[in-house]
Amino acid sequence: MGRFRTVAALPLIGVVVLCCSIASASGKFVEISIEDLRDKIRGGTLGHMLGDLNGLKHEMKYIAEPGNVQAYVPALPEGAWTDDDTDFEWVYLAEMQRSGELVIPYTRIATLWKEHINRQIWCANEYARQLMDLGIAPPLTGKPAFNPWSDFNISGQFVCESFGLVAPGLPQTAAKLGLHYTHVTIDGEPAQATQLFTTMISTAFFTNDVDQILDAGMAALDPKSVMRQIVADVRAWHRLYPVDWRTTRRLIKDKYTHYDGAERDRNGHELNTAGVIGAVLYGQGDFIATATYAFNFGWDADNNAATACTIIGVQKGYRWMMAQKWDIKDFYKNTSRDNMPAGETIAGFADRIFTLADQAIGENGGKKVTRNGETFYQIPLQPPKNVEPLTDWDAQFADLRSRLFPEIESGILSGKTPAEQARAAYMAICLDWASALRANHPAQLIQALTALSSYPKLMQLLFLPRVPSGAVLRDRAVAAGLRAPSR
Repeated sequence: MGRFRTVAALPLIGVVVLCCSIASASGKFVEISIEDLRDKIRGGTLGHMLGDLNGLKHEMKYIAEPGNVQAYVPALPEGAWTDDDTDFEWVYLAEMQRSGELVIPYTRIATLWKEHINRQIWCANEYARQLMDLGIAPPLTGKPAFNPWSDFNISGQFVCESFGLVAPGLPQTAAKLGLHYTHVTIDGEPAQATQLFTTMISTAFFTNDVDQILDAGMAALDPKSVMRQIVADVRAWHRLYPVDWRTTRRLIKDKYTHYDGAERDRNGHELNTAGVIGAVLYGQGDFIATATYAFNFGWDADNNAATACTIIGVQKGYRWMMAQKWDIKDFYKNTSRDNMPAGETIAGFADRIFTLADQAIGENGGKKVTRNGETFYQIPLQPPKNVEPLTDWDAQFADLRSRLFPEIESGILSGKTPAEQARAAYMAICLDWASALRANHPAQLIQALTALSSYPKLMQLLFLPRVPSGAVLRDRAVAAGLRAPSR
């Protein structure tokens, strides 16, 4: 676990409070040496990469039945490489470090995506990227009204882990940071997943107790969230079947499979959240066991292993992990992100996070103290808390519909470029304004729909029948006069 201790409240002098800062409600501070904190962040980062990349061969392999992985030795003999479980965060972390801003403005995030994130992206992320080309900016790119993947996709999980590492002992800050970045592509229950997992990771810096970590995660969830029931169910099944993980897996599948094993079951928040919780519970702090259970619970197994192994990696630390003599090359190769470095070390990736953690601690009232020649952080512990309630879909849709109508009508009637017209046409379809515009401005709407048709990638995604909520958009698009592209 490393060396840390809880100390009484301390006087704070010259503290700078920024937008993601939250005062310590507990009145307690925890003390940890700089080197132990760096070691835990490096351990969490290495765990993140091992779970992800060692889990790739198990991804989507075990749907109807669990896996049967029995012998697993963590290894990255050629080093790690960019995969969507880590490389979105890599882009964000590099910009956070460069700019000195923990919360990058959404306008800048859209630019980062266009500069760096153009390939090896799928589902909610791919759809959001096409919306950005249309000129729709985050966080609208993560609203279900515009992105039919965003209300269930696990991007709320697999693009959040680094933000838990950025905020050790600061779970509310971790959740707020994670939400800022995951809202680029998701909303609703997936945003609750962001809060669950960033909180669990933040909490794991200062406890090995699985129940404490899960209790903290539960406290970060809206009481109405299905996530609370999922976590409670898996914990209850684990208590009933403490050595029979297969029965727990069957119970998860039976209760939370709603789409006959189709895309939403494979890539959705319910089954995959349950898989992470199951792996953490049955793994009981053992790194190899936790990863193996994550692989065997299945579904989007690499993402689930990455999240679970981040938690255990924080607990174990980098020194312990490297002492296991696993075949790991300290390299992170860029295979997917345009205009980013060709690569860096895994430790270097983690040290970006450490730099940002130093900033987050300071912005939340923490400080450094030196004693007997050794420097420690004193971190004001935050209690876990739900910082963003569950989205009211009807209220959100009504707000977007009302608020964006002037922009839509202006784009239809007087859009100066095809891009403005296309954006207005897409938003009109999504927010169910197309029929009214057709009645009042038929020629202009047809022109805007023609402009929208010139975005073939978005058109392919719009008419791709893979997710239930996408059918609503397709029906509205057809009713507006848009035609499916040829295959």
